[in-house]
Amino acid sequence: MHSKADAEIPRLSSGKPDFQGYWTNETETPLERPSQFAGRQAMSAEEAAQWRPGSAAGLTDLTDTDNGFLDPDRGPPPKGGPIALEADWYFASGYVARVDGEYRTSLVVDPPDGRIPYAEDGRGRDFVSQALARTGLDAFAGPEVRPTGERCLLSVLSTAGPPMLPMSYNSNYQIVQTADYVMILAEMVNDVRIVRIDDSHGDPALYRWMGDSVARWDGDTLIVETRNLHPQQSFRGSSVELTTTETFRYDDEGQLIYRVTMNDPEVFGRPWTAEVPMRRMPEGSQILEYACHEGNYSLVGALAGARRQEQDSAQ
Repeated sequence: MHSKADAEIPRLSSGKPDFQGYWTNETETPLERPSQFAGRQAMSAEEAAQWRPGSAAGLTDLTDTDNGFLDPDRGPPPKGGPIALEADWYFASGYVARVDGEYRTSLVVDPPDGRIPYAEDGRGRDFVSQALARTGLDAFAGPEVRPTGERCLLSVLSTAGPPMLPMSYNSNYQIVQTADYVMILAEMVNDVRIVRIDDSHGDPALYRWMGDSVARWDGDTLIVETRNLHPQQSFRGSSVELTTTETFRYDDEGQLIYRVTMNDPEVFGRPWTAEVPMRRMPEGSQILEYACHEGNYSLVGALAGARRQEQDSAQ
């Protein structure tokens, strides 16, 4: 597969494409397609120029509110409502994902409606949901059932992958490559993926964070197959049965086009695919330490608050 002129593709001494360097996949294109773009995979250049973070999800006003002065007497946000960071955490670039000349309305490109296709009974099959259902415990019963990102065990949401998808900040990567390995360092929590090239998968009974990833070359495209993801690593409710197929290729603009297909028959009604362009970071950029650690203050505070609520209820 070739999408960028051979002469323009950076190459290793072996002749294989050279993906090394610092990249960002930050984008304001949402994972799933907003209703305003129903039936449209692409938006016009004019629409892309006006698109801003959260505009489809109604988060623009929320961001503006968070950018104002804090009221020390204000109450907590509504339970189950959207979660927003203070505005200075956002690295809004105005970049709408552009793949093969199209300004994409969603990162999901298959199914054609740009939505994740859940199976009829696919919800609740992830590790945490199963643990809570089995024990009858509350989601704040202990650290074991809190999100891995909150526990600083794995990157927030799914920046490290698979799937390697962006969030509103720190969606940056460093790639180091040899003939036998590709290393992908995610800035978020400094997660490191080690992808073996032309190797076989390991023991199927051994699960690991970010899974067991094995790659092969198809022309100038690197194809990565991953299985055996850690049971506690779930994306949008995925189960331990999740396997992924990822591809990396250069496009005509010098972007690295990342494509991932998610296959989990326990959760999704059919495999689904997303495409995310990765752009080179400016010259001189580097990945700094993301000092997240297990037992961080937010986790302790959340669990302590739950214990206090239990005491108040008992009284």
